[in-house]
Amino acid sequence: MWRSYAAASTTELQAALTSLVIGAPRLSRPSGLCDSNSALAVMKGSVAYVKMIGFRREKEVNPIRNEVNKMKEKRISFGQGKGSLTHNNREFMADNVDPLRTPQNITFVRQPIGEAYDQLFEESTERYNAKQKRNNRKVHGSYYEHLFGVKPCNTVRTAADKRKSFYEDVVQIGKKEDSGYGTEDFQLVADCLKEYMEGFQNRNPNFYVFNAVLHMDEATPHLHIDYIPVGHYKRGQDVQNGIAQALKEMGYGTGKQAIARWRAAEIEVLNKICLEHGIKPLAPEKARGTLEVEEYKEQRRQADELALQNVQVEAQIAVKKAVLSTTETQLEEQQKLLGDTQKQVREATADLIEQEHKLEDSEAELSEVKAKVSKAQQDYEKQQKKSQSILCFLPDLEKDRQLEMQFSEYHGELRDMLKSLVSIMKHKDGIKSVVDKMENLVIKAQDKAHKADLTIYDLRVNQQNFDKLYADEQAKSRSLFSQVQKLTSEKSALTNKYNSLMAVYRQVESIAPEAIAQAKRLVEAERQREQELQQLEAQSRKKKKSWGLE
Repeated sequence: MWRSYAAASTTELQAALTSLVIGAPRLSRPSGLCDSNSALAVMKGSVAYVKMIGFRREKEVNPIRNEVNKMKEKRISFGQGKGSLTHNNREFMADNVDPLRTPQNITFVRQPIGEAYDQLFEESTERYNAKQKRNNRKVHGSYYEHLFGVKPCNTVRTAADKRKSFYEDVVQIGKKEDSGYGTEDFQLVADCLKEYMEGFQNRNPNFYVFNAVLHMDEATPHLHIDYIPVGHYKRGQDVQNGIAQALKEMGYGTGKQAIARWRAAEIEVLNKICLEHGIKPLAPEKARGTLEVEEYKEQRRQADELALQNVQVEAQIAVKKAVLSTTETQLEEQQKLLGDTQKQVREATADLIEQEHKLEDSEAELSEVKAKVSKAQQDYEKQQKKSQSILCFLPDLEKDRQLEMQFSEYHGELRDMLKSLVSIMKHKDGIKSVVDKMENLVIKAQDKAHKADLTIYDLRVNQQNFDKLYADEQAKSRSLFSQVQKLTSEKSALTNKYNSLMAVYRQVESIAPEAIAQAKRLVEAERQREQELQQLEAQSRKKKKSWGLE
């Protein structure tokens, strides 16, 4: 029945309910509500007005209200996440993750953040650099590295101007008790979240979603939505990372409340989806100023009961503390040792993780250098072949020998013609011809010698350059290989230290496991009780202030 009412238009619902109440103009549809919420608001206001004027038409309104009451009530959680892509993509498995259910996770989009940044900003960066006359004003490297000073990584980075590399929102419907794994609504809330995510990018064109996943392998289904805000500017680079400009372009205005307006709009979308699936989203807890007197009295009664229970629990805790004091002396040394060992384990774990990252970076760099060395080797071999081919073009000694023989022949003829004055007078024309021929031979010989010198010089320079390049790359490769070996050795030592510390830790835990567990439980119970007391005191102060009691 509810679904038929929800499917009806807001105008029809309003008209039907208004007909139950004579003279009720104030029950008109509030602005800014979606259809389903408008129906709820109209129905609630109508019932209240019927009670006020004494109308006896409860039977006509009750069916709608009963259908609303039959809906499953769940509270929506929509907040900012930490932004850990390694966790979201299950590159790192936390303790609260069930690996057997990980294949059930739904990945909507998964794109490396560096690739996303190049796709979004590379062309605008090129346009910006093309306009700059001064080199110091250009963007050097990628746009990501320009903003955040590091290579693209899987965690949120903050620039000097407070811009973040990406934003993450975590969306959840219900709690572990009513929507967690093993409950009948587990798949229902997952379907709602899936439907919400499928329309997210179209609703938010300036929030580029590069990673989005629905986690089904934890206690409760929830979404991780990671996006890059894209804004368009008239000054500077025309496309930039900018959350304020992105919100403005999507119609949420400016100022600190822009993000709140956007989040409220998204919650409205999620509310509508929940209503369509038979889920009634719970409204945020009301302040005293919006509560009816009876509601306020009931909450005060519950608060008083909670305070009484708190006193009783505190008395029980005091008794347990007195009992626990007899064992504290025995546990003091073990707890101190356990605490020190835990600290050492944490430090060793952090060192181990750091060494693993360094080792990964060094191995990656070594791989790059090896590739360069391989390329240099190939270039070297190509140069050797080129040198051999060039050597083939060197002047042939046999041909040079022919020039010498021709020169000697001409020289003999000239000598015969010059042996006497009479011979000179007789062969003066022939002498000139032979001299010209000898001069041409000399020019040819000089030209070949010059070309041979140039060819040999070029070969020698090229050979020296390639020898130096190959030697540099080989030296760098040897250095990195040595560094990798050192890091591997350090990692092995840290691993041994970590294993030994874990052995000590387990041994300490085995000394008095029940006593340590009891101490932990009591401490945790006391901490939770203190938190409840603080919350209760804060609520009491807020309510008293709203009533003018303070």
